Amino acid sequence: MLKTFTCIMCPRGCEVEAGFSDGRILSVEGNACPKGLDYVTQELTNPMRNIATSVLVEGGEMELASVRLSGPIPKAKIFEVMEQIKGVKVNAPAAIGQVIIADVLGLGVDVIVTKNVKAL
Repeated sequence: MLKTFTCIMCPRGCEVEAGFSDGRILSVEGNACPKGLDYVTQELTNPMRNIATSVLVEGGEMELASVRLSGPIPKAKIFEVMEQIKGVKVNAPAAIGQVIIADVLGLGVDVIVTKNVKAL
């Protein structure tokens, strides 16, 4: 089976075509650098994603603080992680880099604040 990917690992955005069968990669063509091969391999064997969203802030100058994960997680876990994040409220002040959920779902990544929010 052939599948085409647009590589997101560098600004080139190469169209990479991968041949695979029974979970094995048979061929990869079109990548201009080794990152394309790495990207396609990851997408076919264990796709990973990062999440950026926001959480409610109590007692802050703004109602929301932006957050993101400290690293990528398996794509299949996105909705479970979002459920965890959705249930969190932060008390102001909130600071960039502040961990609001450590080791979310035991995946080895933290949910961290990416915008300062001052207290009222």
